[in-house]
Amino acid sequence: MIPVALTIAGSDPSGGAGLQADLKTFHRFGVYGEAIPTLITVQNSLRLTRVEHLAADLVEAQIQAVLEDMPPNAAKTGALGSRSVVEAVASRARGFSFPLVVDPVLSGTLGGLLGEGAFDALIAHLLPRAFLLTPNLREASAITGLAVQDRDSMLAAGKTILALGAKNVLVKGGHLAGNALDLLVTGAGAIHEFNTERIETPHTHGSGCTYSAAITAELAKGVPLADAILSAKRFVTEAIASNPGLGSGHGPLNHFA
Repeated sequence: MIPVALTIAGSDPSGGAGLQADLKTFHRFGVYGEAIPTLITVQNSLRLTRVEHLAADLVEAQIQAVLEDMPPNAAKTGALGSRSVVEAVASRARGFSFPLVVDPVLSGTLGGLLGEGAFDALIAHLLPRAFLLTPNLREASAITGLAVQDRDSMLAAGKTILALGAKNVLVKGGHLAGNALDLLVTGAGAIHEFNTERIETPHTHGSGCTYSAAITAELAKGVPLADAILSAKRFVTEAIASNPGLGSGHGPLNHFA
């Protein structure tokens, strides 16, 4: 039977990030994709002008509908928007029998996506449910209170986040000077480095969504975590390098990569 992956995230009408990027990535990795929207945005490669949060009970009802009929083999969260949605997803995640990848989206490329109190709820309620948390440098700094800006501080942040309850942490160093280094710190005490050459381009919209979706797809197929991240890292690197050049600002990746 074909593996199933679920994304619980926001909608990007330009197709570069959010649910749209996740579903494209799931398809490229050969898994069946399910998608639950949490918020609707008005955005393109140049600007984000509006965000509308969906009601928490509507999001929770969608989760229930999926679980009772076509439960996934792995799931991910992206932009959740409101505190009530974060709490609803975290409540349902307590009963998940499959790995959950939490991308703690504080903001998109062009602006903020979290409502008042949502960030604190994410740390308190959803982070402990995460099989894997995938913060970038800014998100890792916000979660831990550390200045995360090099390998040593990435490692310290990863260990701090493990202590908060996440089972594994991938600190993404896409904004580091030099190569794009990502650091996986596991609950078992292992440390893995994923290092690629930096690609200078403005076309990186949706790279975090795509990366976490690719990891989720591989986990849905039963691939071990470190191998899933390696495969996802290679994919997102090639997707950035071969971007289609769409849009006049921060354009999307190439999801055919």
